[in-house]
Amino acid sequence: MSGGRERGIQRRMVQRVAGRLAIILLPSSALAHGAEGGIILLLPTGYYLAGAALAVAASFVLLAILPPRLVDRVADMRLPLFAVRDIPHAATSVVALLFLSVLVLAGFFGSRDPVANPLPAMIWTMWWVCFTVIQAVTGPLWPHLNPWTGLLALLGRRGRDPLATLPTGIGYLIAILQFAAFAWFELIDLAPADPDRLAAAVAIYVVFNLIGALVFGEKDWMARAEPFSIFFGLIGRLSPIAREPAASDRTRLSLVWPGRTLTELPPLPLSAVLFLLLTLSTVTFDGLSRTFLWLGAIGINPLEFPGRSAVVWSGTIGLIGTFAALSAAFILSVVAGAAMAGEAGRWREVSGRLVHSITPIALAFQAAHYLTSVLVDGQNAAIAMSDPFDLDWNLLGTADAHTTTSFLNTLDGVTLIFNTQTTVIALGHVIGIIMAHLMALRLFASARKAVISQIPLAVLMVFYTGFGLWLLATPRI
Repeated sequence: MSGGRERGIQRRMVQRVAGRLAIILLPSSALAHGAEGGIILLLPTGYYLAGAALAVAASFVLLAILPPRLVDRVADMRLPLFAVRDIPHAATSVVALLFLSVLVLAGFFGSRDPVANPLPAMIWTMWWVCFTVIQAVTGPLWPHLNPWTGLLALLGRRGRDPLATLPTGIGYLIAILQFAAFAWFELIDLAPADPDRLAAAVAIYVVFNLIGALVFGEKDWMARAEPFSIFFGLIGRLSPIAREPAASDRTRLSLVWPGRTLTELPPLPLSAVLFLLLTLSTVTFDGLSRTFLWLGAIGINPLEFPGRSAVVWSGTIGLIGTFAALSAAFILSVVAGAAMAGEAGRWREVSGRLVHSITPIALAFQAAHYLTSVLVDGQNAAIAMSDPFDLDWNLLGTADAHTTTSFLNTLDGVTLIFNTQTTVIALGHVIGIIMAHLMALRLFASARKAVISQIPLAVLMVFYTGFGLWLLATPRI
């Protein structure tokens, strides 16, 4: 046996022992994601917060003084590219299902160590974070890669009439409940990265939504009940690559302004508005729950964190409270803006349109908040995928590699990370401001009303920019 292989086996044995000891002795400390540890930035973060907030405020002022026709003309600019051949969704869905099945089997039968098992890093980091961001660049990919389309085709139920009708009155309630359960499992559950626990959760989720699609039809279920089809569909429309049918089997691609496609969508119902606000509030609470401020408020010494079991109830209440606070702040800002513009009775329609401007902010928070997790867990995923079933394989040639976090130990590395996070959050809010202004110009009869209606929402976005950067800069566990 070679020395390298011997060292690799020894390393994996140490990982297994350490992982099992951690599960036995510290069952409440397993994290869903995030390996950045405790970080206290020694940077002039006040300048970052002020600069980013001013950039968002300045974008609103600039849009307010520009002639509406010029804004519309610039927003409508597009650069035609080329046409691409459509790939059947069922074929790519089957491939995605097979890949997911391998990951779930690895969760059940692979290493018990969440770091050595590929499922936790692939779900929490590569799929939930990286896949989300990728779609903001390429456009919607989830219709091609969700696990249900291929299954329905194999069962002969794709395109068939549904067995029952999904009640219109429930709106997006099923999607809200499913995403709330996903967020609770990720942020509050005692061991969301435990391979067995996560594999069971993924399998239950896939089966539940398969049954829903079989009973109520794929189209309606994915449009109103399956949360990731809804969320990824909106994120994909942020892409600067617009898609238009060119022929029976082709799609024409064009370059447009990011978020331009979202501004053309009709108003969402109130339940869909709440769904989008839930996606943003969960990331916000994840950042808040790790801060010294939050832990002090719930009576926990952040330097002696007792584990997740000690914060289940406070975390649950905090998650609900963050959602309620953000929802109230958004709706009140829309109501106030509509009233200031003399259109108080249209607040539901206005909120249904303007909530689309939350989408780039939700994406920016997710990308910035989990950046360090991606840098660390991305390495873990590449290593674990080489030996998914803990059989001493080396499929990708990375089994003997070592995860490094050295970039978190240098001023240059931390500065680059925080600069990137600051840019992402500020850019997300600027895009949100621009989108809100474009939609307001179409909602109200005059440019003056459109600008006035945006003042409360712009104030909220400026505040949220500073708050988001504070979450990244403040001491946290």
